[in-house]
Amino acid sequence: MYSEGDTIEGMTKISTKDVQALAQLSALRLDDSETESLAADIERILEYFELLGEIDTDDVSPTYYGTDLVNVSADDEVSVQGISREALIGLSEGGSVAHQVKVPKVL
Repeated sequence: MYSEGDTIEGMTKISTKDVQALAQLSALRLDDSETESLAADIERILEYFELLGEIDTDDVSPTYYGTDLVNVSADDEVSVQGISREALIGLSEGGSVAHQVKVPKVL
């Protein structure tokens, strides 16, 4: 996909052929102007990543999560509330059909 030898500041130049291959993999149809525009956009994005690669991160510890939050969801616990299935079905407006609760149409 990448053409060796075509470089922009140490990076591989993204050709329109590369963009067309990506578009095909993504099931996108692009005309020539869109292909050229996306090639330029992808090159700018890759140039930005090159800049990020120059940052000294030796003293920075890895961050695996963006926050210090931990999973705060409660464990599922089954409890008996003293109401039977039949009582719940009896509370529905439509009753039941074939052991399923009948509900009013939404749409």
